[in-house]
Amino acid sequence: MDAVTQAKSPSQNRLEGFALNALFVGLPTYAGAVLTLKLMDAHEIVGTPGAAIFVVIGALVQALLAPALARRFPNFFRHGHEPVFYDPRLSFVDKIALWRSQPLASLQLVTSVLMLSVLAVGVASMS
Repeated sequence: MDAVTQAKSPSQNRLEGFALNALFVGLPTYAGAVLTLKLMDAHEIVGTPGAAIFVVIGALVQALLAPALARRFPNFFRHGHEPVFYDPRLSFVDKIALWRSQPLASLQLVTSVLMLSVLAVGVASMS
């Protein structure tokens, strides 16, 4: 993180924050929701193409709405938004590295991996 970063436009910074928020916050949340619905045998919601569409749209909508909602309601949306992803002083790689070094982010990653693994085993055992 000691490298000099090039100046980036605000729109590029927002795009980076949006992409990182969708990928690391939204995607595990909605993938877990789809696996839970699949485990409950809710075919009308998570049919063959419906599951992927639900995950992608859910992650994108969360990434779009999270910054505005987190500024307005900081206590309620503190887990659905990561301010480090929108820091204009950091490069793309530095944003990920700084986020991963936070204790709560590490806990969130481990929790997501365990939850998705258990749900995947449950769904696979049903088929």
